[in-house]
Amino acid sequence: MIKQLVDLFIAFGRSTMLGYGGGPSIIPLYQNEVVNRYQWMGNEEFGKAIAFGNALPGPIATKLAAYIGFKVAGWLGALMAVTAVVLPTALLMVLLVGLMHRLQGNPYIKGMIKGVQPVIFVMLAMLAYDFAKYAFQRSGGPVVFLPFALAAAYFIMVQYLKINAVWGILGALVIGALFMRENAG
Repeated sequence: MIKQLVDLFIAFGRSTMLGYGGGPSIIPLYQNEVVNRYQWMGNEEFGKAIAFGNALPGPIATKLAAYIGFKVAGWLGALMAVTAVVLPTALLMVLLVGLMHRLQGNPYIKGMIKGVQPVIFVMLAMLAYDFAKYAFQRSGGPVVFLPFALAAAYFIMVQYLKINAVWGILGALVIGALFMRENAG
């Protein structure tokens, strides 16, 4: 149990400290730790955790850490994983806020930020590529192309119609419950 707690702290602490750009950019790092390195779950379950986590309010990083930590080591695991996500960055923010304020006009800092942005784009694109298969799998319900239709409708709603993303998430939950559920038993 102690080893699992230490592994949770290392996995989520390392990913959080290496992530740049907020929660979505950290997800591929979490995926690498959870699926590839520690094998606490597979890609499909990780994808479901992301989908469910995005349906809830709050930052995705803490929701994923809590879910995975709980799955691995119960409530103590959830606490350890969330602590690993929050504590290091909170301490760093307190320490670096003054330094960043003084260096915000520095051309090297500006160059560093511009240099890392394409890397973040690629990380997110790789994650999207890994999970695109869920939008193209056939639904067991009456409309076989429903996952793709939901993805396309959500994209149009949020990107072009500027409808709040929450409505798309709520709608997808309702449509999934009505038309994409698996028969129990």
